Amino acid sequence: MGDHDHDSSDFLTDKSAKIFVAGHRGLVGSAIVRKLQSLGFTNLVLRSHSELDLTRQSDVDSFFAAEKPRFVILVAAKVGGIHANNTYPADFIAINLQIQTNVIDSSFRHGVKKLLFLGSSCIYPKLAPQPIPEKCTAHWALRTYE
Repeated sequence: MGDHDHDSSDFLTDKSAKIFVAGHRGLVGSAIVRKLQSLGFTNLVLRSHSELDLTRQSDVDSFFAAEKPRFVILVAAKVGGIHANNTYPADFIAINLQIQTNVIDSSFRHGVKKLLFLGSSCIYPKLAPQPIPEKCTAHWALRTYE
């Protein structure tokens, strides 16, 4: 990413490489951490929101300058349910754009070799019964929330 002269294909072979997992407490992030640990990765850098506010560019930049991660996995986001997304749609996108921009920018400027960014969106079957049975998730018209 930042330094294009080095090969970053050694991601899965260098078990001691410093890897920052942004969003390690969430559903996807915690699964990624468990998988990396089970594969023998020993240098995972994990910060909670109270330890590092990813919406604050100066904090993120200082973190990257101090920690110098080689790889970054970005799964951090402000999340909520349908009601929260309907009630505060601009807040969710603004905060998530801040997080993404700050982490991606600092990754580039501090020479991160490879960044994996998992973006997401929430979609739900419009007429599915509640709670939604798994068999219904691919057979209903989707409703957008605007």
